[in-house]
Formats: sequence, C-alpha cells, structure tokens
Amino acid sequence: MFKKVCSLVLSALLLQAAAIPAFAATSTEKEAKRAEKVRTQLVKLGTGADARVKLILRDKAKLEGFVSEAGADTFAVTDRAGKTTTVGYGQVSKAQGHNLSTGAKIGIGIGIGVGVTLLILWLYIVTHED
Repeated sequence: MFKKVCSLVLSALLLQAAAIPAFAATSTEKEAKRAEKVRTQLVKLGTGADARVKLILRDKAKLEGFVSEAGADTFAVTDRAGKTTTVGYGQVSKAQGHNLSTGAKIGIGIGIGVGVTLLILWLYIVTHED
C-alpha cells in the first residue's frame, strides 16, 4: 500500500513539473506583448507636433520629441533640433506621452474665456463706482 501511495505522489509531482513550463510565457512572447502595448499607446497618442513622447529604450538611451510617423513595426521620433530617429516598438522599455484631447482643449478655452470676462466685469465695476 505504501508503495502505491508513493508512486502515485511521485507521478503527480512529475506531471505537475511537466505542465508548468507549458503555461509560462516565453521571453519572445513577453517582448511581443510589450511591443504591442507600446504600439497601442502610440497609436492612441497619434502623430504630429502635438504627440509629444519621452522614451527610454532597452539600451538605456533616452529620446524626447514628437511622433512624426508610425508604421506597423517602427515609428519615428523627431526631437527639437529636427533630428528624426526610427525606433522599433520592441526596442522601447518605457514610453510616456502627453497629448490633450479635444474636450480638454475646449475646456481650457472656456475657462480662459470665463476668466477674462470676469476680469473685465470686475475692472468695469471698480472704475465706475461713483
């Protein structure tokens, strides 16, 4: 009976050890997921002078500028000096971008308009207090 239990436990452990690598993602799969995530972020950000990005590449190099063009496998970043660098999505370690949405731009414009109007009204009231 003891031999049967030991063999059963040993077989279960061997089966478990064989099944674990099948569920673990390989490094190429992880890199592909990371590259797809970066591509999705940059597509959402768009291209043009408003699509500002800060990138840290896998070789620890840093890029800052705007996304001038984006393709299926690579994208181009143009810095302030006008130098364009082509980068593969898989080369990016960390990406930060900022681009105001249309709603945010409208909100800022309305806020500025209201502020200027209130300032003009306040100045009118202060100068005509007679």
